[in-house]
Amino acid sequence: MKFELIRRIIGIVLLVVCVAVGFHKQAVEYLSIPNELQLFEGEVLPVTSLPVQGKVEKDSVLAIQSTNNKELMVEGKESGEAEMILEMGNIPLKKVNVKVHPDFKVIPGGQSIGVKLNTAGVLVVGYHLITTDVGKRSPGEEAGIQIGDIILKINEQPIEEMEDVAPVVQKSASEGKPLQLIVKREDKEFTTTLSPAKNKNESKYRLGLYIRDSAAGIGTMTFFDPETKKYGALGHVISDMDTKKPIVVHDGQIVRSTVTSIEKGKGGIPGEKLARFSNDRQVIGNITRNSPFGIFGKLNSEIENKVFDQPMPIALSHQVKEGPAKILTVVNDDKVQQFDVEVVSTVPQKFPATKGMVIKVTDKRLLDLTGGIVQGMSGSPIIQDGKIIGAVTHVFVNDPTSGYGVHIEWMLHDAGIDINKKEEKLAG
Repeated sequence: MKFELIRRIIGIVLLVVCVAVGFHKQAVEYLSIPNELQLFEGEVLPVTSLPVQGKVEKDSVLAIQSTNNKELMVEGKESGEAEMILEMGNIPLKKVNVKVHPDFKVIPGGQSIGVKLNTAGVLVVGYHLITTDVGKRSPGEEAGIQIGDIILKINEQPIEEMEDVAPVVQKSASEGKPLQLIVKREDKEFTTTLSPAKNKNESKYRLGLYIRDSAAGIGTMTFFDPETKKYGALGHVISDMDTKKPIVVHDGQIVRSTVTSIEKGKGGIPGEKLARFSNDRQVIGNITRNSPFGIFGKLNSEIENKVFDQPMPIALSHQVKEGPAKILTVVNDDKVQQFDVEVVSTVPQKFPATKGMVIKVTDKRLLDLTGGIVQGMSGSPIIQDGKIIGAVTHVFVNDPTSGYGVHIEWMLHDAGIDINKKEEKLAG
């Protein structure tokens, strides 16, 4: 504790002296040296160009390199944690805690995919008024069911699709018995009683509800792990178009899709990729999760983008920098192309959060074709300095040339990939 206090005092004195004699740049660089640093095995990062030395234990997971005594570099030798001391003339100035992650790479996507989600139960998307002898009414609304609720069971029978509903409703209602429903709302389940009603001109009993059991759309593949075949796509949650609530996934599939045309975006109106599921409708993977960071599951086999089909390292959020980058996406047929963008801003996030980056399309070809970022482009991988840094998520409605991106590490987390544990990745 005493040595740490002395180290801090010396560091503060050095900072004051630098500012006093006009070395403002050096003072800013000293302040910018992080107290915590993360890198991958085999990765070499510049730490500082100040005239300082780095010191670690003999059997450390780190190696210190110096480039002509002008730039201090740190290399990750193997996974683990270490403490690095920055010194000037053998006087300790600053302690930096370093974590080395195992070498990790994924294959970038960019392919256009068709998405079909099957809900857990049936989703209530609206009320249907039934004309009865006592007026118009909705038995479902009277039972306390709200739009966005999910009906899981009726009379103890699991409801997995819309076709499961009618038989149990007609049977129970014809016997004069009310229905016992188990309903999920947000994260809670409750039971309610519903008495179906008949329209005056019909013989069938109705719930007075509009329901749906699946949703479909298109998006873009972000990455997949070549060893486990786990993938991530879209970069944002899929919500129901009517309820605006995230769809609770029972299961789902992804198929190849073909972009047929582009509705160009302009101020106030987001553009859109118009696409169709490929003719063979071959299922290329399943969907097991729909989260704020995208959809996730496992591919049936590897897929190619014919641009970057080799494993590529990733960048953690604090390693992403403002400046040039590229995205992979499809704007015609099924051909993946790369386009220039700029990372306008990025936030080094310690905890999972969406909208970690702001990106701007700078490629004239893409601007001419789409106006910038359009719907269906979500999930397009963002690549910077040979690393996957994240995915496109949302467009700015009033400026279609720009939008948000999500950092890749949060998508990997929701895909069930732990970059810190090789054995789990290999066994997964």
